[in-house]
Amino acid sequence: MSANFAVFDGRETARKRLLSRRGEPLFYANWDNAIFIHYESDPQELQRCIPYHLDFYQGRAFVSLVAFTMRGMRPRFGGRIGELLLRPIATHHFLNVRTYVRHNGEPAIYFMREWLSSRMAAWLGPWSFRLPYRFGRIEYDHEDEDQRGKVEADAGSFHFCATFEANNLEICTPGSLDEFLLERYTAFTQFRKRRRFFRIWHEPWQQVPVKIQIATDNLIHSTGRWWQDARCIGANYSPGVNVWMGWPHAINSSGVVSSASEELIL
Repeated sequence: MSANFAVFDGRETARKRLLSRRGEPLFYANWDNAIFIHYESDPQELQRCIPYHLDFYQGRAFVSLVAFTMRGMRPRFGGRIGELLLRPIATHHFLNVRTYVRHNGEPAIYFMREWLSSRMAAWLGPWSFRLPYRFGRIEYDHEDEDQRGKVEADAGSFHFCATFEANNLEICTPGSLDEFLLERYTAFTQFRKRRRFFRIWHEPWQQVPVKIQIATDNLIHSTGRWWQDARCIGANYSPGVNVWMGWPHAINSSGVVSSASEELIL
C-alpha cells in the first residue's frame, strides 16, 4: 500500500464514521496556525490522570499541547441567521492539553484541560460537549516562520516560542509517531461522571517539525502528576485545516457508544 493511499484510506474511514450518524456534522470552522508540543510520560502515572484506557505507540504514552486559533465557527444548518447567532464565540484562541486513548477499539483523544480566550465559550463547553474548558488570557503572535504564545490563567502561565521552515510542509508518514499524534478524529470526554464523545473530520495536517522553546510552563503542572517525569520529545507546526465538527453523543453507563438511531444530545 502506498503512503498516499494509506493516508487517503484513513481519512475516508474517519469521514464515513462521522457521517454515519444522523445530522452530522454540526459545525464548520477553520483551525489556524496550530503548534503541537509533545511530551512522553510514564504510562502508569498518566493512566491515573484519565478515565479512559491509554493508546500507546510502541508501548509509549504521550501528552500533547496544541495551541491554535479557531476562526469562523458556524453551524451547518441555519444559514446566515445561525452564523450570526454563533458569532460571539466563532473566533478565539485555544490551548489544549490532550492525551491519546482507545475506547471500544476506536483511537481517540481525551482532553485533560483546555484554555480558551472566550469567556462565553469556556462556560458553554462543559455543559454541551463535557469538555474541561477554562478561561485564559491568550496571545498568539504569528510571523512567517515564527510563532510566539502566551497563556495566562488562574492556575499559572505557559509561554513558548516556535520556529520552523514553512516551505517544507508535508503530511505525516503513515505509521509514524507524527501520524499517531496528529491524525485523530474522535474525542472521548467526561464531565462530572457523564461521558460523551464527538467526532471531527478534516484533510490531513500539512505539517513541519518545529524547534520549540518553552519559557514558562507552570500552567501545565496543574493538569496532573503525569508532568513530573514527562519530557518534551518534539513539536510540529501546521498552517491549519478546515474542520467538520460533530455533535456530542452520549456514552451509556456500560461504556458503550450509543447507537446511530439514539437521539442526539446538546
